[in-house]
Amino acid sequence: MSSTLHPMLNVAIKAARTAGTIINRAALDVESVRVSAKQTNDFVTEVDHAAEAAIIDTLLTAYPDHAIWAEESGQRPGKHAGADHVWIIDPLDGTTNFIHGFPVYCVSIALMVGNKLEQAVIYDPSRNDLFCATKGRGAYMNDRRIRVAKRIAMRDCLLSTGFPFRPGDAFQTYMQMLGDVMPKCAGVRRPGSAALDLAYVAAGFTDGFFEMGLSPWDVAAGALLVTEAGGLVGNFTGESNFLEQKECMAANPKIYGQLVGITSKYSKFASAGDKAALRQTLGKHAAESDAAPSADAATDVSPAVADAPAKDDSAPF
Repeated sequence: MSSTLHPMLNVAIKAARTAGTIINRAALDVESVRVSAKQTNDFVTEVDHAAEAAIIDTLLTAYPDHAIWAEESGQRPGKHAGADHVWIIDPLDGTTNFIHGFPVYCVSIALMVGNKLEQAVIYDPSRNDLFCATKGRGAYMNDRRIRVAKRIAMRDCLLSTGFPFRPGDAFQTYMQMLGDVMPKCAGVRRPGSAALDLAYVAAGFTDGFFEMGLSPWDVAAGALLVTEAGGLVGNFTGESNFLEQKECMAANPKIYGQLVGITSKYSKFASAGDKAALRQTLGKHAAESDAAPSADAATDVSPAVADAPAKDDSAPF
């Protein structure tokens, strides 16, 4: 397949496989990997840094004038004619899974030219699964053309998502949205890698995906895979401007429209009326939660009462 691929995609595949070798080697003794926390529940390892450095070295060796936008090392501008070519890199998406030995993580690399995604690679090193796409040429998994699933009824669909996990994330808003989605579909999964979630939508393994709080490197490559596989990607209102909006939704066109009907009121782009109604709903739930007796209160019986004989209703006063 490599002889028929776009040259820049071939370089991205080489970079992803190089990073995958580093990750697989580290996975053999994951307990010895040095881990630090960027913030609560948001981890980075020496493997993230080593994989990212290998990716950048491979890309810039081939295209030294191109720009880089990487999760760990940040942004560096391009030069001359390559300034509008930006490689968007997540060297290890699913770091928390990786450090626990839970084998759901991947390398994600995308190339954006101007404001358009042109190349995408997602590589799952634990399964040796390679997903790739070039704009206008379709999406592939391990040399096989992939398409989004064909289901048209939400009740038949398996969806994937990601839970809020950072301080300040809109946890209550997310739980309300999840509560709206779950009764309407066949199931919801939370694998722990947004990039792989999007690749699985492209491959038809799941029917849709939604998550808030995401960064461009989480979704860039997966977004191109989905669209090249016949699906749609956007924010919660269905608009295509999502890359830097921290909300992402993907599905085949039929399911996408149905998801928009559920998630749009939770979008930062929702109408003022929808936002007001949502605030009222969340406030009501919070008030009900505060007013409800705790489980401890409901079962707390003083020893004197517990030891008292039961009243015989048939006995006279």
